[in-house]
Amino acid sequence: MSNSKEKLFTEFTAPTTQEWLDKIQVDLKGADFNKRLVWRTNEGFNVQPFYRREDLANLKTPEALPGEFPFVRGNKKDDNTWYIRQDIVAEDAKAANEKALDILNKGIDSLGFRFPGKNVSAEFVETLLEGIECDIVEVNFHTCQRHSLELAQILVAYFEKKGYDKEKVVGSIDFDPIEKIVMKGKDSTALLPVAPQIVETLKDYPNFSCINVNTVALNNAGAYIVQELGYALAWGNEYLQQLVDAGVDVDLAAKSIRFNMGISENYFMELAKFRAARLLWAQIVKQYGPKCDCACKMTVNAITSKYNQTVFDSYVNLLRSQTEAMSAALGGVHSMVVVPFDATYEVPSDFSERIARNQQLLLKEECHFNKVVDPGAGSYYIEHLTDSLAVEGWKIFLRVEEEGGFLESAKKGSVQDDINATNVKRHGDAAKRKEFLLGTNQFPNFTEKSDGKRAKACCCGCGQEEEKPFKAISSSRLAADFEDLRIHTEETRVPTAFMLTIGNLAMRQARAQFSCNFLACAGYKVIDNLGFKTVEEGVDAALEAKADIVVLCSSDDEYAEYAIPAFKYLDGRAMFVVAGAPACMEDLKAAGIENFVHVRCNVLETLKEYNAKLGI
Repeated sequence: MSNSKEKLFTEFTAPTTQEWLDKIQVDLKGADFNKRLVWRTNEGFNVQPFYRREDLANLKTPEALPGEFPFVRGNKKDDNTWYIRQDIVAEDAKAANEKALDILNKGIDSLGFRFPGKNVSAEFVETLLEGIECDIVEVNFHTCQRHSLELAQILVAYFEKKGYDKEKVVGSIDFDPIEKIVMKGKDSTALLPVAPQIVETLKDYPNFSCINVNTVALNNAGAYIVQELGYALAWGNEYLQQLVDAGVDVDLAAKSIRFNMGISENYFMELAKFRAARLLWAQIVKQYGPKCDCACKMTVNAITSKYNQTVFDSYVNLLRSQTEAMSAALGGVHSMVVVPFDATYEVPSDFSERIARNQQLLLKEECHFNKVVDPGAGSYYIEHLTDSLAVEGWKIFLRVEEEGGFLESAKKGSVQDDINATNVKRHGDAAKRKEFLLGTNQFPNFTEKSDGKRAKACCCGCGQEEEKPFKAISSSRLAADFEDLRIHTEETRVPTAFMLTIGNLAMRQARAQFSCNFLACAGYKVIDNLGFKTVEEGVDAALEAKADIVVLCSSDDEYAEYAIPAFKYLDGRAMFVVAGAPACMEDLKAAGIENFVHVRCNVLETLKEYNAKLGI
């Protein structure tokens, strides 16, 4: 047996990297390797089409161990368990308590309560937590920043009254005044001196965080992964530095900070982001000289993104949030919130909340993602992504530090400008379909109607209007522009687009499918066809169908034959569109044909133009 194995392995020689590259060049048949196969990421680095062991020769991350500094492989040694969290709007304490007790029986082991500052009182908290064992269930609270210290004092009194083991109480208070500056442009600096008081109040509860870094807000505003990573580090370091400067013990200060980070749809990159974040945060905290390496652990609550959620074809949101949840789980987060698929346009229903819970339970109970610590470790690709993200994220961190720290950078508006620029770019990419949103700007559901669904307006929940001395982040979902256009079409008049398919079978079918998808993005009714013998027959059929738009679908070579006769025969009785960008385009334009749809079009602007021409 051993001889057979030895012979088997000796028969094969491992090809070198150069041999792989030589083979690839042959298969590319002269095409540029870098243009065809190397992916230039939005994060500022290249991703190769393949990796080998030698690519990790200079990396330190593969040598790390789970549960040990710098925690790139996670904070735990034995398993990958995370808290399954669901957030509850707690306007009414009794109703919120009843809901909490109900979902605790359905797989949730972490609760998030959100309520206005006016509700903060001992009575409210006692009613809210009635029957909830806070030494078993993680409890998290978000209220008006001005009432966070009061809430901390009430919670400590409540925990002591209950006699909980302080080590076993796990949770957080979402105190993050800097978020108001970054997202709303409001001056909340007067609240920053409260942070040390909150930390001091909760100092005996080592697993209860009270200073939060909410970069999920940047994620929901369109930030690229490396931007969220770099700003999270700078944001967290700002709080850490302020706490230490105020006399708070380094270990206590570091353990008091929790990161609420978003998860976008880039599966492997997000997985690597959490690894890189732990690595870099551990290095940052280490520079403050903590007594224990355990203070260098990064506690992350991950939240699936709202930026890529859609109103139309909303069940596709489940696919997005499921891959996002997988990234976070495999990335080793502390806890996770899966945003219900309908959260964009309504208060989540019982059904959508159940599905959101089950998305995490599925990963735990059926996929066993909680059993294996850092399964991405040793993967050449993931280790490369981890290192590359760490390098680029560190550049952002250093740039912010050079500006005087995150607070100063936010006051100057450079953080806001950076995220706003990315948001604008991503909306532009979505308009051109360089960035896909399945069901919105690519492969929309032709027959779907909004049925009154409208995107929910964003509100800060504070209820107080203040001066805005600083720049703010303009947050808008990636699908919003297409949704507004489609709803406007639906509410005004839905035109009919008729595919006049003729000539080469493969090309006319491909062009008709492309055109149907293109025009349906605005909610147009599309009629596809098997083909016509003459353009006159096709035009007559289109007019009989009361078409507002006639789209000629054929091959590039045949457009020279069919386009002008079809255009003349139609004679302005409907809008005429050619599907494609044929070599004879200038000749067709000279004949009066002005509408073309093709892959280089700005889909959004083209559809807006068509609406204007149709009087919609």
